Amino acid sequence: MYKKYTLNNGLRIVTEHIPYVKSLSIGVWIETGSKNENLMNNGVSHFIEHMLFKGTTNRSAKDIADTVDGIGGQINAFTAKECTCYYLKVLDSHYQLAIDILADMIFNSKFDPNEIDKERSVILEEISMYEDSPEDVAHDLLSQTIFEDHALGYPILGTRETLLSMDRESLLSYMNEYYTPTNAVISVAGNFNEDTLLEEIKEKFEGWKGKEALPKLESQLDFNYKIIEKIKDIEQTHLCLGFKGVKMGKREVYPLLVVNNILGGSMSSRLFQTIREDRGLAYSVYSYPSIYKDGGMFTIYAGLNPMQLDEVSYLINQEIENLVKRGLTMAELNKAKEQLKGNYILGLESTSSRMTSIGKSELLLGKIHSPKETIQMIDDINMEEIDKIISSLFGSNDFAAAVVSKQGHKDQLEKMLTKGLR
Repeated sequence: MYKKYTLNNGLRIVTEHIPYVKSLSIGVWIETGSKNENLMNNGVSHFIEHMLFKGTTNRSAKDIADTVDGIGGQINAFTAKECTCYYLKVLDSHYQLAIDILADMIFNSKFDPNEIDKERSVILEEISMYEDSPEDVAHDLLSQTIFEDHALGYPILGTRETLLSMDRESLLSYMNEYYTPTNAVISVAGNFNEDTLLEEIKEKFEGWKGKEALPKLESQLDFNYKIIEKIKDIEQTHLCLGFKGVKMGKREVYPLLVVNNILGGSMSSRLFQTIREDRGLAYSVYSYPSIYKDGGMFTIYAGLNPMQLDEVSYLINQEIENLVKRGLTMAELNKAKEQLKGNYILGLESTSSRMTSIGKSELLLGKIHSPKETIQMIDDINMEEIDKIISSLFGSNDFAAAVVSKQGHKDQLEKMLTKGLR
């Protein structure tokens, strides 16, 4: 059962007590990511995430790592399009230390100029590593293309140019803007004593001061349907197709997940079976939805031999056409529902997954669905909703495309875009 508390400074705390485990996962969530950035400071959220591990007034970077390793714990963080999260997983007896470390990182990080320069180099290497992965490049290019006029299209890591322009003052200025109690959530899942846990969090976080709540304004999300390509000296061609998706928090998310499972979201999906298993044309082919507060995108990806682009594009086209004309069978709908429920329930067995689920939901939606409610929403999906989401995804015949290859394919893709997939 989930519980929610709000401290006097506006900080929200959400908890789920799981008495039969011996561990605890705790995360500090901040509602800021690349979506909150601009062309001048793109990558600042991710840079700050790195800097919070580089030492505080109480602990060096090595002290943080040694302390967590010394209790057999796990510490990490991630930056996404719409949020940043710092989290620890420890034995339940070490909850006080976990809270203290997170508070120390949030409030006492030094942002030493020498460490900033070193970490800048680390992130530049991270960008280089990402650029050496053409599959990742294709997905990022698609996001930049379809969200061309919106911050959702910005890369989370930033660019070399923006990273080189950042200094201690700009990092701290951004952090002071967004790292405020009203813009944050602490989520805890695992075995704990509720009273002592809350007292410990209050002691460390109730003094967190900040400006009034940031305005929660949704921005207009326009979709750009065009083609972008990048030439790289690689063996495969990496193709991404992007379609207009669904907003976070909408009922349509659930039928969308069903359609994704059937089309390309699993090894038994239509795309995987047709393109990989039956024809042997690709090692990797799949689909997935990206769901944000302002809107969403649905992506189809394939990694293939450059000579087989036309054939694979044709097969993708055929599967989409079959989906639009014939929809799903009842057997497929029921199978996909069971698949979704199974994946969801298996995820509930991890305290980290449960901490992530309740923290992100509270941060971005302001509400948390119980497992019973979630299972019911999956069970309630009907064929009419499936038909509507298929029409919404593919009915307009609008899509964007990104391709990474050693040879140009833009003319081929432009022909597809001009005449439509179907």
